[in-house]
Formats: sequence, structure tokens, C-alpha cells
Amino acid sequence: MLQQALQWDAHLTRRLRIAERPGVLRRVAAFLAHSGDSWFWFAGLAVVALVGNAAWRARALVMAASIFGLALLVLGVKFTVRRRRPAGEWGAIYRATDPHSFPSGHTARAALLAVLAWGLGPLWLAAALTLWAPLVAFARVAMGVHYLSDVVAGGILGFVAGAAVLAVLL
Repeated sequence: MLQQALQWDAHLTRRLRIAERPGVLRRVAAFLAHSGDSWFWFAGLAVVALVGNAAWRARALVMAASIFGLALLVLGVKFTVRRRRPAGEWGAIYRATDPHSFPSGHTARAALLAVLAWGLGPLWLAAALTLWAPLVAFARVAMGVHYLSDVVAGGILGFVAGAAVLAVLL
């Protein structure tokens, strides 16, 4: 049963893949796939913490601390499961620094941020991150660095982590 599910997962993943196809859609997917990078979010949140008012500073600190905690959780799962990434050329930095694909840390981070934004506000940020999060997930599959089940698991993990953080804070 598990073997059949993994074969189905690999088949669907191959069908969604566009990494080897040149064009605008590939460029957009590559941008979205990178937009969930932790360094990008840490840098952006640092700027918000430095120049924002007290409310924005508090949001940035909660989000940064949550991203860090989630990263530790994701790494623990990745090094327990040890599922290899799909074969491919795109995303060499991810392949070199983290050869494991399950769960998707980028997707978990995107889901976490979307959930946190719903609890911390403002509404426009929550709506924007909610639209962005699934685009990151599908872009990671489209660019060939994750299987579909990796992003589903990452999304669930990020959602649960975000809900847990909000439960503690609110």
C-alpha cells in the first residue's frame, strides 16, 4: 500500500514538473520557489523589526522566532525520514545543503507565516500570505525539488505550528 502511494506521488509530481521547460511560467515558478527561503524572510523581518513601529516589531519577532523553531522541527523530521529529493538540476543550493525532501521546509514556512498573519494581523497581510503559501508549495514541486506529498506534509506541519504559536500567544 505504501509503495503504491509513493508511486502515485512520484507520478503526480512528474506531471506537475516544469523545471526543464523554458518560458515565463518556469521563471515565475522559480521566483516563487525561492520566495520561501528562510534567509529572505529573516532579512525582511529584521528590516521590519528595525524600522517598524512597536506592533510591526512584535509581529516580526514572533514570526522570526516561529520560523526558527519550525526550522528545527522540519530538520528533525527530515533527518528522521531521509527521503531523497526528486532527481533534477534546478535548485542546486537546496540539493547541496539539504538532500532530504520530506517535509518541505519552504511550504511549512509559508503556511506558518500565513496562519500567524491571521492571528497577528493586519488582514491584508493575512490575505496576501494565504494566497502566496500554496503558490510556494506548487512551485517547489514544479521546479523539481519536492514531491507532492512533501509539500502537503509541509503545509500541514506549518499550519499546525502556526496554530500552536497563536494558541500560546492569544
